[in-house]
Amino acid sequence: MDNLPPAPALEADIAARTDVYFKRTKAIVQRFGDARVTYAIFLRRPVVSAPRLMLDWLNTVAAERGSAIEVELMHKEGTWVGAGDPILYVTGSFAHLTDLETLLLQKLGSACVAAHNAYQMCLELPHIAFLAMEARHCAGAEMQELMAYAASVGGNAAKEEGAQGFIGNANDATAHYYGANKGGGTMPHALIGYAGSTLRAAEMFHETFPDENLTVLTDYFGQEVTDGLAVCRRFPELAAAGRMAVRLDTHGGRFLEGLDPASSYAVIERHTPGAIRRYRSESELRHLVGTGVSAAAIWRMRDALDEAGFDKVRIVASSGFGVSKCRVMAEARAPIDVIGTGSFIPDSWGETYATADIVAYDGVPRVKVGREFLLRGKS
Repeated sequence: MDNLPPAPALEADIAARTDVYFKRTKAIVQRFGDARVTYAIFLRRPVVSAPRLMLDWLNTVAAERGSAIEVELMHKEGTWVGAGDPILYVTGSFAHLTDLETLLLQKLGSACVAAHNAYQMCLELPHIAFLAMEARHCAGAEMQELMAYAASVGGNAAKEEGAQGFIGNANDATAHYYGANKGGGTMPHALIGYAGSTLRAAEMFHETFPDENLTVLTDYFGQEVTDGLAVCRRFPELAAAGRMAVRLDTHGGRFLEGLDPASSYAVIERHTPGAIRRYRSESELRHLVGTGVSAAAIWRMRDALDEAGFDKVRIVASSGFGVSKCRVMAEARAPIDVIGTGSFIPDSWGETYATADIVAYDGVPRVKVGREFLLRGKS
C-alpha cells in the first residue's frame, strides 16, 4: 500500500480496475457540472473498523488529483461496528470520487471482517499468543497486506480487553504491523523431508541459528510424541530454559500418534469432562476429539512432555484455528502456548463486500429508497 505508482501510472491503474459505469458517470458529471457529494460507507454485518489502508490510498489519490476531501470517521480503528452502521462518511467532488468507489470498497470490506475474526479468536483464548500466518493463503501481495493489517487491528482491539492477541507474523514485509522489523518462524515440513528425520532437522536448525529459540514440527512422520520427545532429549538445555517448543500441525486425515476415537474421549474426560458432556455439532466434536490438531491431541502432547520431565517445553498449535475452533479449545482448556493461524481470513467472501451510497448532493440529503438509515441523524 505504501509503494503506489507515480501519478500517470496510478490514474491508469484506477481507470483499468474501476467499474466502467463509474467511469461513464465521471464523464457525464464532467460534462454537465460537478457536485459536492457525501458517501456513506458500510458493511451489512458486524465488523471491527479497519479503514487505515483504504484511507491512506484515498488521501494519496486525492493529493495527486489536487482534490480536497473530508472524511468523518464514525468508528475509529479497532472499534466494533454494527451491521449497516456507516463506518465513515467521505465528502468531496463527485467527479473525483465516483471512479474510486470500487477500489475503496475493495480495500475496506475484507479487512474489517478479518479484523473482527481476529478479535473474536483472541478473546476466546485471551491467555494464548497468536502468530499471523496468512501469507500463503492470500491471493497476492495486496490481499496479504490487507489481511496482516486486519489481524493486527483485531489483535490490538483484543489486547485492550486483556488478551495477549497477535504478537507477530511469519514474514518480513508485514511485520511492522506488529511492531517488529522481521517475521518469525523456524521450519517447514520441507526441511524435515530434506533432513530425513525430525531430529536431524532440529539439529540442522540449531547449528545454523544457535541463538534462536527452537520450534520443531513433529507430524511429518506421524510420530508427534516420539519425535517431539527425541528432540527434547537431544536439547535438554533448551528444553529446561523454556527455549524450545513442539508444533502440532497434524492434518485432518489421521489422529495424533497414539490416539484414536476412544482414547481421545478418554483424554478429554480426564482433563475437562465438562467439555465433552454438552451437545456438540459435528465440527465441534472434530475440534475436540477428532483427527488432526484436536484438543485431545494437545492434551496428549502436554501429558507426554510433562511425564518425561519437559514441563518447560511449549506447545505451538496450527491448522484451521478459526473462531469456532478457538472457542472449543477454550472450553477444553487446551494447554496451548502459541497459535499460528491465517484462519482470520473470511470463510464467506460474500460477507466482506462493503457498500457505498451517496447520501447528499451539494448539501441536500438524498439517498435511494431503503437506505434512509444512512442519512445522518437517522436510525
